[in-house]
Formats: sequence, C-alpha cells, structure tokens
Amino acid sequence: MNIHFIAIGGSAMHNLAIALHQKGYQVSGSDDTIHNPSKSRLEKHGLLPDAFGWFPEKISSDLEVIILGMHAKKDNPELLKAQQLGLKIYSYPEFLYEQSKDKTRVVIGGSHGKTTITSMILHVLNYHEREVDYMVGAQLEGFETMVHLTAENDFIVLEGDEYLSSPIDRRPKFHLYKPNIALLSGIAWDHINVFPTFENYTDQFAIFTDSMIHGGSMIYNEEDEIVKEVVESSENHIKKYPYTTPNHFIENGITYIETAEGDLPLEIFGKHNLQNLAGAKWICQHMGIDEDAFYEAIGSFSGASKRLEKIAVTPSTVIFKDFAHSPSKVAATTRAVKDQYSERTVLACLELHTYSSLNAEFLSEYKDSLKAADTAVVFYSPKAVKIKQLEAVTAQQIAKAFQRDDLIIYTHPQEFKDFLFRQNLDNVALVLMSSGNYGGLDFEEVKRLV
Repeated sequence: MNIHFIAIGGSAMHNLAIALHQKGYQVSGSDDTIHNPSKSRLEKHGLLPDAFGWFPEKISSDLEVIILGMHAKKDNPELLKAQQLGLKIYSYPEFLYEQSKDKTRVVIGGSHGKTTITSMILHVLNYHEREVDYMVGAQLEGFETMVHLTAENDFIVLEGDEYLSSPIDRRPKFHLYKPNIALLSGIAWDHINVFPTFENYTDQFAIFTDSMIHGGSMIYNEEDEIVKEVVESSENHIKKYPYTTPNHFIENGITYIETAEGDLPLEIFGKHNLQNLAGAKWICQHMGIDEDAFYEAIGSFSGASKRLEKIAVTPSTVIFKDFAHSPSKVAATTRAVKDQYSERTVLACLELHTYSSLNAEFLSEYKDSLKAADTAVVFYSPKAVKIKQLEAVTAQQIAKAFQRDDLIIYTHPQEFKDFLFRQNLDNVALVLMSSGNYGGLDFEEVKRLV
C-alpha cells in the first residue's frame, strides 16, 4: 500500500508512519515544521521529508491512502489536491480502525489517566511476553515506538483521546474505534475550545459508551460520579465492571497495595495512579492475564514518560516532571506528591499553557487545584495568550481563580527560572507541571539543582 501523511511530524502521526513503514507499506509525508524527537525518529527510518513545506506535486493518483493530521488546515494545498483527485483520506484514528477491524479492540478513555493505564497494560503484557498491537500517547521503556501494527496479533490496545480526529473530521477520535473492551477512568471538563459546555463534553463519553460492540465489556471508575452516571445509564447491551481505589498504605515514602499474596511495594504513587492500576488489572484479566500475574508485573512499572516522572532525587530532595495541565490532573498530582512526601515541603509549579487553561472563562475550574502544595507557583506567557488569540488574562484573575492568597505568579520565563534556581531544595519535593516548557526551561539544568 502506498500511503502519504499530511502533517507527518505530529506525535501520533510520525509513530503511525514508522509503524506502517515497518509493516512493509510505502510511506511518504510532508510537514511545515518537525521537531525532535519526531525529526530524528523519522530520519532514522528514512521517512523525514527532504524539505519542510506543503508540496501538491507529491499528491498523485498513485497514492492509495492519505492520512491527515490535526496540524494541517482545511485549505492545506496537499489536502486540496487529494480531494480534487478523489483520493481516500483518513484521519489517523479512522485508519487505525481500518487496520484493526478483525482484532479485539481495547480502548482506554477518560479525561485523565489514559496514557498511564494504557502504559500499565502494555508493561504487564510485555513482561509476560504477550504480543499485541497498540497505540499509546507516551514513549515507554522497552518499546521503540508508540504505535505497533501487525497482521497476526489478536488484540490491539488503543489510547482513546476525546479530541477531534482531523481538520475535516470533527468527531472525537475515540468515537471511531468501536471497542470490544473499554475503560473510562474519569471525566473532568477539558478542551473548552471544542466542547464549550460541560454537558457537551460529557456527551462525548456517552457516545463512546454507546459506540461499543454489543456484548462488549466496559470497565469504569465508579468513584467518579460522572463516569458512573454515563456508564450505568447507557442502554447499550454491554457488560459493566466497576472498579475502585485498592486498599493501600504508605511507609517510608513507598506506597504498598494489599493483595491476597501480601503487601506489594509499588514504584508509582497517588490515589489517581492506584485507581489507574485497578482499571488496568481488570483490562489485563479480560485479556487473559490473571490477578497474580498482573501483580507480579506491575511492581516494576515506574510510570509513563512525563507522568509524575522522577527526574532527580537525593536523600533530601526529589524533583518530578508531570504533564498535568487540566484542573483535575493538577489537583491529583499535587495531592499525590503531598501524600507521598508528607514530611517534606511540596513546591508545586504549574504552567498555564493549553487553550483551555488560558481561557478567562475556564480559569475558575482551577479553584483549589494547588491546595495540597505548601508553596504554589503559576507561570503563564502573555505571548502564548496572544498567539492563541485569546482575551488577555491578568495575574489578579489567576490569583482569584486558584483561591490562594499566597499564590506566586510569573509571566516572564527568566523571572520564573531565577525564582526556581534560588530555592533551597533541602527537604523539598518539587513538581513541575506543564504540557509546555515554561518558556524554554532546560530540564537538564533543573536536574542539577540537587
């Protein structure tokens, strides 16, 4: 099959391109800019475009499939040429479904925890040498790519994102997968630019539940009231399996869960991660891994990339980098660090970077999200607000939204960096939360703070 990617440099797109190349397909692609790690990975596999930009001449009737990424616009010259020629155009989730129609599709959905749960499942399966196809949103230890596709594997495990599929397909990605087995971890309003009301956002998860294959199995977090309502009110003919936070305790900075075989020490921590573990266990059992085998493997799971990732540690200091940016994720991450390091000062730094987080109307959702931190810092760039063509937000609005009188706010990258680098981190747990990089913060330098 001859396939061309429009916007090949995206995180999911370049991994899919590599997976299809490894499957033996003829793959080409274009993009107007490609950054690392996408750039070096594409180069390694001979898939990096010769020049950046859009080239309609690359589009011909010899192409059997066009895969269109979200980074492209509706008026993209290559897209217009493909439409003119009547070529088959897929979004990447649509194409993943085409590749997995004859497999058992396992889809992990929810506003938060998707990547971690998918990563846990793949870690356990890999530990027990069970081969499956997959698509996950983070680079995992022991896995070369984030997408793997074969002709022979029976299962495919997919991280089910609720964001839009492509510039010309406005359906949420996870509506396209039609799972046999699914999981919902939690629902907390996100992507305000696409789903302007909470009700509209919640509806997407109801549609996802109803899109499941009849007779399928839905595993869901019954401690999340909205998830519980969505799943239990669904009239789809599916089997429903609730899960809750497992019994656990913390001793000397290590979290243990109680199992039939005794107390199991974990490398991960936090109530949200324990819920993720409980959901992953149910999924693995549906895939033929029994409870004892799951526990044997999960003890060595150290987390997904950028999800409470420990980047530096000494006997008196620990520094985490976390992808948390939505209010529910920020609250869960901050609380987890405080619970785990209750004897230390928790310094929590959050960058408001996404469209939703910089939206003046959405800011109030952050109320109490940094409450568990001893010292709370928020960084945002007025330049980023302008780029996203949003109404300007003020430091006063942010302070009011977070409901913390002692909130420290920075709007200039250098001032934030200066603050960070003059801190005495003895007996401190520092957590840096962002989907960005604080205006250019070098995390290698941060590691040298300890």
